[in-house]
Amino acid sequence: MAHIDVRAAESHDHALITQWNQAMAWETEGKRLDASVLARGVQAVLDEPRRGFYLIAEDAGEPVGCLMVTYEWSDWRCGDFWWIQSVYVAEAARRRGVFRALYDEVAKRAKAAGAVGLRLYVETENERAQATYAGLGMERCHYFMYEAEFERSADRHR
Repeated sequence: MAHIDVRAAESHDHALITQWNQAMAWETEGKRLDASVLARGVQAVLDEPRRGFYLIAEDAGEPVGCLMVTYEWSDWRCGDFWWIQSVYVAEAARRRGVFRALYDEVAKRAKAAGAVGLRLYVETENERAQATYAGLGMERCHYFMYEAEFERSADRHR
């Protein structure tokens, strides 16, 4: 297994994160994302740490994967859950411990920040990812996720 280094994403990672998010949406959900909206969304996280942050995994200095962390306040626990989102590992680097390295770094940072736990969601059909998460000690919780999307005018998200 390769030695994977994990670092915080920087502004020069914008194009790669955007590209990988586009690939992840296509691979996992068959969705083509609006490239302009996606690019602005990635930039918003890079520009505003209150929204979250990205981590980049590297093998011998070459980026091989990334993820985003966002925060959810839990009044029940009086603390933040850290949500792992937008996970992508380059195809050539899969099954080589890249996600494990990213996950371990998130867990280390979350514990140091006083987070109450980690959460993520996964497509119901993505059994390989589910097995990976279970192998890291994560447990399937008893919640279902519901969603209501709102139409946004072009001016609101520029």
